[in-house]
Amino acid sequence: MIRRAVTRRPEAILDVTVNLWERLASELISIIGEGGFQSLYSRSMHLTSATFPWLVLSHPWQRADSRFADLKISLEGRDFPEASEASITLLITFIDILALLIGEHLTTSMLRLAWGDDALDIAEKELR
Repeated sequence: MIRRAVTRRPEAILDVTVNLWERLASELISIIGEGGFQSLYSRSMHLTSATFPWLVLSHPWQRADSRFADLKISLEGRDFPEASEASITLLITFIDILALLIGEHLTTSMLRLAWGDDALDIAEKELR
């Protein structure tokens, strides 16, 4: 599901990635707060940067309107395969951590709220 969402528009990888993060942040912050979201996001960036050391999170407590500026800057100038793999890995890492903390069912519900039923329905059909 994440791979399909990230790679659906190769020419707009930055916009697609940031949009997915903004939608996810919007849903989660209403439940776990800004600090909770930023903690999970920072941890995910740290873990993902082991594979993609050029991913940088210089200001983890940024304002909401620039929350993903570092991610966008890190992805700019990277070719599509590298940028998409980093985006996918970061989202998967974040979702895996979230699922460990709140459970898979609640995580799936949050993703459905953030990204819509269509995205999750497509993913479920692909898994079958």
